[in-house]
Amino acid sequence: MIYSRIAGTGRYLPERIMTNADLEKIVDTSDEWIRTRTGVERRHVCAPDQSVSQMCIEAAKVAMEAAGVTADDIDMVITGTTTPDLIFPNVSTIIQHELGIPACTAFSLEAACTGFIYALSTADKFIKAGEAKCVLVLGAECITKLVDWTDRNTCVLFGDGAGAVILKPSDEQGIISCHLGADGQYKDLLYYPVGASKNLAAAGTPDAKIMMTGNEVFKVAVKTLGRIALETLEDAGISREELDWLVPHQANIRIIQAMAKRLNMPMEKVIVTVQDHGNTSAASVPMALDVGIRDGRLKRGQLILMEAFGGGFTWGSVLMRL
Repeated sequence: MIYSRIAGTGRYLPERIMTNADLEKIVDTSDEWIRTRTGVERRHVCAPDQSVSQMCIEAAKVAMEAAGVTADDIDMVITGTTTPDLIFPNVSTIIQHELGIPACTAFSLEAACTGFIYALSTADKFIKAGEAKCVLVLGAECITKLVDWTDRNTCVLFGDGAGAVILKPSDEQGIISCHLGADGQYKDLLYYPVGASKNLAAAGTPDAKIMMTGNEVFKVAVKTLGRIALETLEDAGISREELDWLVPHQANIRIIQAMAKRLNMPMEKVIVTVQDHGNTSAASVPMALDVGIRDGRLKRGQLILMEAFGGGFTWGSVLMRL
């Protein structure tokens, strides 16, 4: 049996850092309030002329070096993002060209914060079907460009960044299972009201901002992520006790803590990076994975569960041996 296995990871964060103290000068909030309710201490913010493709290219270079592959080796590029450079061409084609990757399948997909999980699951299917040999999978956002910096309920949450992995075939166990889901009945709880075919005239106005009903999002997120985590393990015939690490979407420390409790995992076995960059949407899971690998906590052969939840609502999980 052919598995797909992560051969290398990388991440990129913009240079500008905005701390909670900085936000205290902009909106009616406090460092204590933000830390207590979200766990966020600082976030990285894109420069005005910085794009998702630029961040992805930097993250990809790091992942390619870690995997020992060159641009000529890559035969597919998939990017999960809600903030692409342009409506078209899709951002993966821009990344492919700028990295010098030969003409190949290159596309992006939008599943909000679950974008990377969706992209990784898609790449896994291509490799297992024998239709790809080396896939560059990315999750990235310039989400702060959608933020209303006068809305204290949302501006404290988000940050920008990019994460990348190289996925290759392997005879050794890698990705064991992927579970994806979505339910549009919750679309009004978390959304951005402007798109290419709707409300485009509102772009750049005060109406164009992230809209979120925080308490309701929290309730559905905890319930859904708990369910899908247990279903993922059950379907694979793996107990919670066998799991070595949880690498969750870095949206809110309270959601992360609730997930750890549901899985009976101590927080010492959970990769937490939300304090350093806030909710980076589709970038958060691959960046957290890269952090855990590079600081030595995540090791080859360990059993890891990655999961995310985002606007739509969308959700997904990937169970794998590193």
